[in-house]
Amino acid sequence: MDNMHESNWILICFVLLPMMMNGCKYSEPDWKMKQSPLVTRWAKDVSPQSVLPEYPRPQMVRREWINLNGLWDLNLAGQDDSSLAGIDWNKKILVPFPVESAISGVMEKAECLRYRRYFNLPQKWHNQNILLHFGAVDWEAEVFLNGKRVGMHRGGYDAFSFDITDYLVPDGEQELIVRVYDPTDRGVIARGKQVDEPGGIFYTSTTGIWQTVWLEPVPRAHIRSFRLVPDLKEKSVLINVDASNSNTVDMVSIFARSGEKILGRAEGIPGQDLVLKISEAQLWTPQKPFLYDLEIELLTGNRVIDKIDSYFGLREISIGKDNQNITRILLNGEFLFQIGMLDQGFWPDGLYTAPTDEALRYDIETAKKLGFNLLRKHVKSEPQRWYYWCDKLGMLVWQDMPSVHPGDLEQRGNEVSRQQFETELREMITELYNHPSIIMWIVFNEGWGQHDTEQLTHLVQEMDRSRLVNNASGWTDMKVGDVMDIHAYPGPEAPKPELKRAAVLGEFGGLGLPVPGHTWTNEHWGYQDMVDFKDLRDRYERLLDDVWKLKDKPGLSAVVYTQITDVETEVNGLMTYDREVIKLNEKEARFFNSDGMISPPMSSPSSSLFLESIEVTVSNRKGETICYTLDGTEPTPADSVYSSPLKIDTTVVLKVRSFGKKERSSAVVEAKFEKVIPKPAVIPERSMSPGVVFQYFEGPWDQLPDFDTLTFVQNGIASRFDLSYRQRDDSIGFRFSGYIRVPRDGIYTFYSRSDDGSRLRVADKRVVENDGLHGMQEQIGQVALQKGYHSIGLNYFEKAGDQGLQVFFEGPGIKKQEIPSEILFHED
Repeated sequence: MDNMHESNWILICFVLLPMMMNGCKYSEPDWKMKQSPLVTRWAKDVSPQSVLPEYPRPQMVRREWINLNGLWDLNLAGQDDSSLAGIDWNKKILVPFPVESAISGVMEKAECLRYRRYFNLPQKWHNQNILLHFGAVDWEAEVFLNGKRVGMHRGGYDAFSFDITDYLVPDGEQELIVRVYDPTDRGVIARGKQVDEPGGIFYTSTTGIWQTVWLEPVPRAHIRSFRLVPDLKEKSVLINVDASNSNTVDMVSIFARSGEKILGRAEGIPGQDLVLKISEAQLWTPQKPFLYDLEIELLTGNRVIDKIDSYFGLREISIGKDNQNITRILLNGEFLFQIGMLDQGFWPDGLYTAPTDEALRYDIETAKKLGFNLLRKHVKSEPQRWYYWCDKLGMLVWQDMPSVHPGDLEQRGNEVSRQQFETELREMITELYNHPSIIMWIVFNEGWGQHDTEQLTHLVQEMDRSRLVNNASGWTDMKVGDVMDIHAYPGPEAPKPELKRAAVLGEFGGLGLPVPGHTWTNEHWGYQDMVDFKDLRDRYERLLDDVWKLKDKPGLSAVVYTQITDVETEVNGLMTYDREVIKLNEKEARFFNSDGMISPPMSSPSSSLFLESIEVTVSNRKGETICYTLDGTEPTPADSVYSSPLKIDTTVVLKVRSFGKKERSSAVVEAKFEKVIPKPAVIPERSMSPGVVFQYFEGPWDQLPDFDTLTFVQNGIASRFDLSYRQRDDSIGFRFSGYIRVPRDGIYTFYSRSDDGSRLRVADKRVVENDGLHGMQEQIGQVALQKGYHSIGLNYFEKAGDQGLQVFFEGPGIKKQEIPSEILFHED
């Protein structure tokens, strides 16, 4: 495969380049990249004469084509202005970069756009049909050629084409105009993380043409598409070719090759399932991603009238039992633990559009270097070349359906928007069907726009029986599909495998570390704030050690770490947003991401307050030697070897480290044990009544505001900490205050679980900090309390999407439980 396809790219990029750029009327001075907070190293390689020159559809390659990427005329139109008369073409835009992006040369937000481009066709194309292809346009595209309407397409992620033969003028320039409408926040549409006002986990919108636009000549009877299903048991591939005007085609001829050697051949007619037997079957795996070259021809008599070059991989994904009788995800019949990253596909200079093909490849290569074998493409789909690189480099892919924004479908949706979602879901599966790297479709993410889950899951299963289906990644499982998927920040956690469904952790981690000089803004956030690179490294090591435990019990099949890169203000990436800094050492990351790591020790408890004394046990997963110190120094093999529980009766910092063979060791893990005096109980000035005082606020915050400076919308008495008094679901805040009565002296642990941010104070001490924009996550803290009443206060806010708030506690003789209303009070 490699030699054949690499030679194709050389032919396309260099021999045909002058033809591809035919019709470009602009020069370098007509375009200048806008100033962006960050840029990638690949931005310098972009110019009007060099814009994503690679053939955009690697699994269906034709030799002749014209690339229409480059400078186009642009007009930013009013919302209702669909007229094509008297347009003021007052701007230039570099296609295919979104109008909001820096590389586009515009960097403005617009709801309606109109593009114009002129092109000429080679003389030898005149007796053929001409196809106009769009990789993707967000969201609605109406196409006009030489003043005549060609057609319309809705959907921001899928490719579409028009046969423009009948709209061409006989000679000279052809005028192409594309009208685009993209409502973003104002529409109930699949848009993933795009918003008009970005912040936290939501990012700058993409409007307009954002993937390659191109032309190609085809005969009247030509290959429109094909579908390919591997069959490992029979060492064959089932192929069905769809052709236009198929009644004029005598035969479809298919060849499988490896280099110059033909390994399989099949013949038949369009629309028929053809079995292509492979004489030398080699499987596709992440370790060895072997790809066969594929040629498909249409023949009339002995004459080849159309031909495409392609490739395929032999692989099978299924659900089955391992040798411990645990339900697992099996690749080619064997259990391969999938360790992956969340990949949101954003670029600081191009937004949804990577600056170059090399940039697309870099992210995938870096993930492999760090020891990952999986990427979850998160609420976005990519250009075909991204999946080509996953196929070629050996990267497993979970593909999300781009989601409707949280709350939109429930609040403003209708049957039309639901049908559009289904249409785009079908298009995504159809378009990406033949890529061996894709092993799972994810219908919904975290309940965002979730509807008709069972029906849509069954729809995907009917469309593609060769892959797994995840009905909902995180929180809103409807007991259908092939996996049970939860999210846990920082985690890790694991659901139990079911009889016919494997257990996966679809998101965890989120260790946030801003790197000075490589941040989008001065403001940033992560699910868990890290102090420095060492803090990130040590915490990641401990997370991954827990992952490997959960792999064995209860039986995780896969995990997805959040995330591959920072995105705008979110700094949870293992790379910075500009891809200049990899935050983990590559060698160490590969070690952590393999089951061969030295398991770091953990103390129980992991840290604690205590009154008189405390007993601490230390263990690790594999039983390696553990050395410890209590004087603040780093443990070495010469220090005390842990053999029995440690009794501690004064404040100390315990440091422990595991040691293995060949002087290999884990990170140093430390835990602080602090001897404290309980905070005295208070005597209320007035009589006490059940419940806590609440104040309800409304406002669009990204973090907890100072409620003292705001006017509440409503106030009253609540029996416990909950959100039932809210008057809407988004842009809300609560402040609760009162007293908690504890039954005895001791150490009390509090847990605040919220979506978005919360902060808990007990006895005038900030005990739990859980601020920021995030999904449902839990943070904990401890305080020593005397028996009796203590002040308690809880602040909460929710910006958009799902909302949630729960407060738990545990203490002497009390197991972890939600704080009961019986011990919450307020002064009369």
